[in-house]
Amino acid sequence: MQFQFPRVYPILDASFIPASGRARFLRDLGTALADAGVTLLEYRNKSGSGAELRADTEALRAAMPDETIRLILDDRADLVCEIGFDGVHVDAGDVSVREARRLVGPGRIVGTFGGADALIPGILDEPASYFAIGPVFTTTTKQTDKRPIGIDGVRRLREQAGPDVVLTAAAGITLESAPSVLEAGATAVAVSAALFGSPDPAAEFRRWSLRLTEG
Repeated sequence: MQFQFPRVYPILDASFIPASGRARFLRDLGTALADAGVTLLEYRNKSGSGAELRADTEALRAAMPDETIRLILDDRADLVCEIGFDGVHVDAGDVSVREARRLVGPGRIVGTFGGADALIPGILDEPASYFAIGPVFTTTTKQTDKRPIGIDGVRRLREQAGPDVVLTAAAGITLESAPSVLEAGATAVAVSAALFGSPDPAAEFRRWSLRLTEG
């Protein structure tokens, strides 16, 4: 699909959502993020029930209905069309990229993991819209046994992928390190704790957006 990836790719992990008042929290958060200029958001819930996932995604979609805002669901390609989301991110253990593409159709976003020290053999032949790379640094919000690749690893993966492939770099990226990650070749930086661990995620997103579009 034709979609311009933003420099900042927010990933809302369910661990940042309070146990009570979830729907109101998500509606308020979604509205604030939309007002702050967010155009792409991933919702990730690895342990919640199906009912919780559906309620959360319904609240987010209601708060962010603008057609310019793309909402990505982690893992559950089978639910994307039903809940009115715009794409899915699948990794090992989920359905394959090709199956995800079949389920969501040609017009939605499909993302997957592209590699750490090197691109996964044949990964660029998969029908994905973007490829996540990393971990760039140590992360606290997603379990991984992969070693951080650092800035040099981002640069190496960009050289392997070529200039036109969308690479989203993830894990442990801060506002101070993000410019270097982008300069090394990442299309976007995927950020979770740095935004949603803030008392005001929308204001923090504005800070990131301004910093990464300077010049």
